[in-house]
Amino acid sequence: MAESVQRMPGDERLSSGDGRIHVFGIRHLSPAGAYHLRAFLDEIRPQVVLVEGPSDAGDLIGQIASRGVVPPIAILAYTDQLPVRTLVFPLASYSPEYQAFLWAAENGVRAEFIDLPSDAAVTLQAARRASAGLEQTDREEGPAADRESGQTGRQDALAERRAFYRRQNELYERVAELAGETDYDSYWERHFEHSPSKEAYRHAIERFSAEMRELLEQEERAYDPREASYNAVREAYMRRQIRQALDTVGPSDRIVVVTGAHHVSAMDLALPAMSDEELRTLPRSSTKLTLMPYSYYKLSVQSGYGAGNQAPAYFERLWDCLNRQDAARLPSLYLSQVALSLRESGTHRSTASVIEGVRLAESLASLRGGSMPTWGDLRDAAVVSLGFGDLSSVAEALARADIGTAIGALPEGVSQTPIQDDLNRHLKRLKLEKYKSAVAADLELDLRENRRVKSEEAAFLDLHRSVFLHRLALLDIDFARQQKIRQDAATWAEHWVLQWTPEAEIQAVESTLKGETVELAAAFVLHERLEGCADLSEASRIIRLACQCGLPKAMEEARLTLQRLAVDAGDFAQIAAAANELSILIRYGDIRKVDTSSFVPLLQQLFLRGTLLLVDAAVCSDEAAGGMVTGMNEMHRISQEHPEEVDDERWLAELWALASRDDRNAKLSGFAFAILLERNLISPDQCSQEVSRRLSPGIPAELGAGWFEGVSMRNRYALLSRSGLWQQLDEYIASLEDEAFLRSLVFLRRAFGSFEPREKASIAETLGVLWGLDGQGAAEQLQEPLSEDERGKLDELNDFDFGDF
Repeated sequence: MAESVQRMPGDERLSSGDGRIHVFGIRHLSPAGAYHLRAFLDEIRPQVVLVEGPSDAGDLIGQIASRGVVPPIAILAYTDQLPVRTLVFPLASYSPEYQAFLWAAENGVRAEFIDLPSDAAVTLQAARRASAGLEQTDREEGPAADRESGQTGRQDALAERRAFYRRQNELYERVAELAGETDYDSYWERHFEHSPSKEAYRHAIERFSAEMRELLEQEERAYDPREASYNAVREAYMRRQIRQALDTVGPSDRIVVVTGAHHVSAMDLALPAMSDEELRTLPRSSTKLTLMPYSYYKLSVQSGYGAGNQAPAYFERLWDCLNRQDAARLPSLYLSQVALSLRESGTHRSTASVIEGVRLAESLASLRGGSMPTWGDLRDAAVVSLGFGDLSSVAEALARADIGTAIGALPEGVSQTPIQDDLNRHLKRLKLEKYKSAVAADLELDLRENRRVKSEEAAFLDLHRSVFLHRLALLDIDFARQQKIRQDAATWAEHWVLQWTPEAEIQAVESTLKGETVELAAAFVLHERLEGCADLSEASRIIRLACQCGLPKAMEEARLTLQRLAVDAGDFAQIAAAANELSILIRYGDIRKVDTSSFVPLLQQLFLRGTLLLVDAAVCSDEAAGGMVTGMNEMHRISQEHPEEVDDERWLAELWALASRDDRNAKLSGFAFAILLERNLISPDQCSQEVSRRLSPGIPAELGAGWFEGVSMRNRYALLSRSGLWQQLDEYIASLEDEAFLRSLVFLRRAFGSFEPREKASIAETLGVLWGLDGQGAAEQLQEPLSEDERGKLDELNDFDFGDF
């Protein structure tokens, strides 16, 4: 394979640069590459350092190399129009690119990016993904048939793309196999990361680049023309940038080009560069650039970052050892970290086990002809010596040693979008900076005033935190997730889980299109929702969101929208849901320091409209009855909690009307009856008469059992205490013919399915007493497991012909 390479990419190749161009190939996250690059720069002493990266991000290089920047960080390019597309260029402390910028800053040398500008790169990548079926195209927004066909085509393209990557991975794995390694990462680390000198590293990269490119072109199964075309455009542009850099330096000045290993053999100035005409024809989308903190998890391949590595924390440890010129200590440091993590979790491992692990890893390296263990060797040794052969027992400790929880940081003044600056200011003001971590943490909030502090800001700190976190949630910034809490504290307490991720930073940047501050962006989102809102319950939810987000103007806008929609509203369930949202807001608005007086007339209007619609809306199927039951619960709750604001007597009158009607859904009539029973508005005689009427032999089984199901959906204790009801139910079931019994059994099983075991036991005891038996004994007998014969009979019900009902 080496003999087939016609021209090697050494300095002599770049004859048009008169020996002034020096190409240094790297892997984007290579500690050895960073270490040898710095030594190479010290030797060459170039006047310009050119780095593969978005050429329009040159203004950020000085900030990247400034004090206070803590890698990992990333350059984020994003389109400033919808749909938002992004391009991320991550950097770790051991990234060769990052070290090149530091060296340039330390030595007063100019550093520039030379890859495609972000406006062209993001557009070409989107087009490439769309052609591969990885991104939705405009064709898929046509008629239904076209969409279905487009979806099928997209799935086929996805399958083809995945198959290509599998074939390409197979090629790389074959290279590793030929080198006697178990996987490609071990091959790369042993032959490149453990390279002893900058010359060996550099020339190995050059040879690797030329031969792998030729091999990929020969392997048609592993050759993707889309990827090749995209790289060809990038490389032509980088050659153009190198030529332009040559024109800006003196005749004896030197330039170092830092580029990925794959592109080294293409940095030959004898090859054509991109022309002015070709540059003008590049498709572009307007973009903006910013810096953002990144995380080691995101750098790892565990999160899907294609240019990442599996163990960023491990490679940072390798970088530190290289700088101390003590790489031999890496195995003991790594295994000691694993042992420490095990001890912190309560699993003790001795120093002797660590020493044995180091010896084992070094033996594994020797067997493969290596000078020191690779990450794979160390993991194998950890499983054997610290996990005693069980990977699961050391998996968490290995993850901490391999990936870690590091997250980058940027100082104030470093280029960020306005909304990022605003977000960081709020995190500092609300004392939430410590939660900007890759590790999830709980935050309990008490929205009530803290009277033990002096300042108003401190007194309402948790309330201000709540407002801020609700705004982030509204913007879909995945920093905070609200959790459910116990009901008795729901009025004043909130429980959040906070965890910062690079995705959250990207989501914050994308929110710049909605407003320059978190508050303005949240208000914009609510305004957008209201503009397209035609749903009563959605409008009421927006009112509540606006309250939680502390946006009074949005609340008023939502109130006017809800009032307009309420004029023609005719859906009982939606009216009840909207009224319930207003009820919650009115009851607890004072905790959030919100004036809710303007919502009281609207609540009265919605409650009256829902009350008048109740009986007519009860003409519905059992499927629709579920939403009606929820709405009736909400309406009744409002009547209890706002007796002075709403007409409770009118509501009870409508419940009486529904409970007595035979031409409405039987379940809903039963549910209305249960509410009245719970309010002690039904006397024992009235209860007996209604039960007798509803559960008489002349009533169809599904109606009688359906009515009882509705009754059982409210206060169980009110039912369990009425033995007369159970006696009449018992007599009703005994009076049914076989076919009617089977029909009623389906409904009754559904009704009793939601009863708790102790409630079922109480019913069984009541029935035992009615039958003249020992109540407790009857309860035990009735709750015994079913026999096989009984199970078989119940299974037959699955095939029972229930007719048209």
